[in-house]
Parts: sequence; C-alpha cells; structure tokens
Amino acid sequence: MAFIEKNMRPLDPIVVGGRPYKRYHVDRPDRPIEPEVEKAAYAYLPALVPAPADDSPAGWTVLHRGGDTGAYLLAYTWVWDNVVEVHTAAAGQPAVGCPDEDPSNFVPETRRWVGCVWELPALEYERAAWVRHMFAGDAPDLGGYLADTRPEGPVGR
Repeated sequence: MAFIEKNMRPLDPIVVGGRPYKRYHVDRPDRPIEPEVEKAAYAYLPALVPAPADDSPAGWTVLHRGGDTGAYLLAYTWVWDNVVEVHTAAAGQPAVGCPDEDPSNFVPETRRWVGCVWELPALEYERAAWVRHMFAGDAPDLGGYLADTRPEGPVGR
C-alpha cells in the first residue's frame, strides 16, 4: 500500500456537552471534507461526548475524510485530570460496520481504536499542550490550552 500524505488543520473550538472541544480536520489537499460530511459529523458529535464532570474540562475532535468512501469522527475528552477518553464513529465504510457508503451517515465505532496514522498527530500534540498549560505553570490555564493548536500542515510521515 502506497502512503498518501494528508493535511491536518485546526478549526475554532466548539462547545459540546457543556465543555469546549478543539477541532482538527484531516483530508487530502486535493479532496477537502465535503460540507455535508462536516455538517453530519458535528450533528453526530454530541453522541460521542461523555456527560460533563468536574474532572473533564475540555477535549478535542478529529474529523478525517478517508481516501475512499469513509469518514471518521473521533472525540477525545480529558478526564481524571490527566487521562484521555476516546469515542469514535465512522461513516461510509462497510468494512468497519457502516450500513452503506454514505460518508455522512455516521454510526458508532465499537472497536477500541484510538486513531490511525493521520489522526494520531493531534493526540501527540494535545498531550504536550495539556502538560504545557494545565500542569507546567503555577495554575492550570484552560484558555491557554484551548488557544494552543497544532499548526496546519502535513501529517503521517
């Protein structure tokens, strides 16, 4: 299988389930995420977010448009001050249990997958940002964390 470079770009945070989530989109430069896929993903996102708790102040999402018919939505939530909980959904990929090839028809993904090679750069960045802003200073700085996003650019290699 030949490796295809993809692009990751940050978007403005949104509030879901009472807490802020940073957002990232992953797609190929020649094939951006379609508006209908983005709209369906963010409509589905609340189903992936755990109930608010005192120990889960924020998180981030990744919306990834696959190279074929698939689209993937991952919601990562910081819990217990230093642990990441992830819930995922997929659309348009019958190989992982989707009912059809419609990339806007999201269904829950029950496998314990954390992310693929194009999605994991966000996890790597977010872990470091969490430490920088929530642990390294005199006091936790949630605003600083939310403003600190991975720069737009290629991911995977």
